[in-house]
Amino acid sequence: MQIHVYDTYVTAGDGRLMHFDVFTAERDDQQAIAYAKQWLASIGEADATVSSKECRFCHSQKAPADVIDTIKRDGFFIYKMEGCPA
Repeated sequence: MQIHVYDTYVTAGDGRLMHFDVFTAERDDQQAIAYAKQWLASIGEADATVSSKECRFCHSQKAPADVIDTIKRDGFFIYKMEGCPA
């Protein structure tokens, strides 16, 4: 499965920068932003600003099985990098 990667930088409520990627099955910028907002709300950061400025298409790539399973189940996968909760 080919996935689309959206590089995302968001400022958390406490001021720290969170860097994560949103992986999706379809290249749809607005849907990727909606997924980022959904995930942020699930970790208590619903007030974080996410727009096309913070969440940008980066590239497409093949995905491992666990990522594909999550995308099939939830529609997206969040790959946490800097400043994200464990």
